[in-house]
Amino acid sequence: MNPYIAEIIGTGLLLLLGSGVVANVVLPQTKGNNAGWLVITTAWALSVFTGVVVAGPYSGAHLNPAVTVGLALAGKFDWAMAPGYIGAQVLGAGIGAFLSWLIHIDHFKATQDPGEIAAPFGTSPAIRNLPNNFISEVIGTFVLVFVILYITGAKIEDASETPIGLGSVGALPVAFLVWVIGMSLGGTTGYAINPARDLGPRIIHQLLPIKGKGTSDWSYAWVPILGPIAGAALAAGLYFLVGS
Repeated sequence: MNPYIAEIIGTGLLLLLGSGVVANVVLPQTKGNNAGWLVITTAWALSVFTGVVVAGPYSGAHLNPAVTVGLALAGKFDWAMAPGYIGAQVLGAGIGAFLSWLIHIDHFKATQDPGEIAAPFGTSPAIRNLPNNFISEVIGTFVLVFVILYITGAKIEDASETPIGLGSVGALPVAFLVWVIGMSLGGTTGYAINPARDLGPRIIHQLLPIKGKGTSDWSYAWVPILGPIAGAALAAGLYFLVGS
């Protein structure tokens, strides 16, 4: 499988299941309504596992621009491939969120609260304080990328090889990593820790004709984009300083 196609499919699965669990817990009249934060964090972790298992052998399963940037800054990934990976991740995330909406379309129609309608698409802060929200995303993504850098293999030497990333072997440890980040650090902003996870679905929210959906809150959208990139850069910098 082409690595860019693998990133689209892997990130699509990630968002289909991740956006799906938020819809299942938040939207009215679903069988999972009000199931709680533990269900959401567990399903997000397992959605990462699912995406990594599928994409890992072909693309390294970055599924996240912050991971791509972190690996490239640490010298573990070819910068020339990064733009294609990031574009594929945003596209895949949008497709996954769209499919989740399609599955839950009747429940979106039954929802009156714009915040609940938006929740399966993009993150939002529990307390809106943009500097602190930014710091939350920086720290959460720092933990994600720093640990991933120790899971990944050696530096890629030939762009024709399978790109360095998580591979299938990294699926379980990264699932646990995302799980603990969600349970420990995720309650402030919804732990995007992934610009594609937020941007692709937010675009879909903007485009879909959902009655009463309100705005897509673009004034907040920079936080889950720039925060994770900054966190990835800090993780790569520390990794470089302390050595692999």
